[in-house]
Amino acid sequence: MAERSSVSVMPISHSARNVRHETATDDPLAEVMNRARALIGIWEAKDLGAATVRDLCRYAAALGDVGYLERARRDATAGRPVAAPPMYLSSILSWEDGPVENDLHADGLTAAESPCTQGLPVSQVHGGQSVRLGRQLYAGQQVRAERAVTSAERKQGRSGPFVVLGLTTRFLCQDGVEFAVVDETIIVREHPLSQRVR
Repeated sequence: MAERSSVSVMPISHSARNVRHETATDDPLAEVMNRARALIGIWEAKDLGAATVRDLCRYAAALGDVGYLERARRDATAGRPVAAPPMYLSSILSWEDGPVENDLHADGLTAAESPCTQGLPVSQVHGGQSVRLGRQLYAGQQVRAERAVTSAERKQGRSGPFVVLGLTTRFLCQDGVEFAVVDETIIVREHPLSQRVR
């Protein structure tokens, strides 16, 4: 686990916007690599607030988990703690109001979902994800997210070059114990419309 002193409190992904290099117009993937390397191991933190019983039930409803809905409503009515579904934290991209269309990248992702790519003619897709579950989350508990770029690798595929970014997000309770840790990869390619003969 990274040293706690390396954590800065700021909106996740905003520091990536400030890492600029002259290669951005020449090779967007090289710029992604430069930005990512500058951020590896730097943990950014954001207080997410607390999930409500309604939030948890909406998530379960979207999954069609009728059993959870019945248990959660029964527990809430009886004044008992309502436990969050196991994968809830790893599935929620943001607890804020959804972004307006002008704040979305060309591929439909927000800046927080697109580290190291702000302003570049690239597109990205999520590669894979692994989740380690820790302490049980209950409705009303405060959650803090800490996220860092953990790796960056440029590769060559049949369809051209791409960059694989590794990210880790830790979801923590107020005393610092982990609710969950999510490791994921993001695949970044130069946007087809921006490619030109070099």
